Amino acid sequence: MALIRPAAVAGMFYPGDRQGLAQSVAGFVNDAAKRAGIGPNSPIVKAVIAPHAGYVYSGACAGEAYARLLPGRDAVTRVVLMGPCHRVALRGLATTAADLWQTPLGSVPIDREALDGLSDLPQVFAHDAAHKQEHSLEVHLPFLQTVFPKMKLVPFAVGQASAEDVAAVLDRLWGGPETRIVISSDLSHFLDYDACNALDAKTADAVERFDYAAIGRDQACGRIPMSGLLKLAPEKHLSIERVGLCNSGDTAGDKGRTVGYGAWVFRA
Repeated sequence: MALIRPAAVAGMFYPGDRQGLAQSVAGFVNDAAKRAGIGPNSPIVKAVIAPHAGYVYSGACAGEAYARLLPGRDAVTRVVLMGPCHRVALRGLATTAADLWQTPLGSVPIDREALDGLSDLPQVFAHDAAHKQEHSLEVHLPFLQTVFPKMKLVPFAVGQASAEDVAAVLDRLWGGPETRIVISSDLSHFLDYDACNALDAKTADAVERFDYAAIGRDQACGRIPMSGLLKLAPEKHLSIERVGLCNSGDTAGDKGRTVGYGAWVFRA
């Protein structure tokens, strides 16, 4: 019998019904693709950084990243997804023993072969308790199911780890046209609107210089998985482009207490 990780935040962070969720995600992605003029001959994106808040807050920003993942989508059969662990303290990168992860759009198969190939890396281990209530990965699944319907998932909730630890995992899973990488991170938390914009601009500058060491704990909740990608990207000769930067005060929140969101794409 297959071991299933059921959806934990459906109906809270994103619509809980299949039709409403499908329409919501398609709207974010298609609207962004239209604005950006994305077509079949647009350049291929290998990796993205995108936010993980409730869709009413950050869905449009995430859509900017996912729209850029549309070119070459038919070749994609594997997505490596990394995000921070908000609820369980851990060291290293926690993956899953489950066979399937569910959302209202259906089940996502886990790439067990890929995970088995990491068995010699001491920083990687299965720890389903880290994923049980974690939203940082789950909110990306409906986007991934929509953009990459043939994919298998390689998920990691990232705790205390070095950039080198994360980069080693990404390098092992880098693959070719069949593989894409998604790093899940929000930016600053609970500042007023102007302070949020100022700090997020500083963070964006560091991201775009691949200067992961300049990103502090208060600047991005996913700074550790981000650091691995930012370390590895120059070695893989990837360029970076910012495609979104906003905060909850721009979308559906109070400007006195905001959360920042950014989206970046990486191309060869």
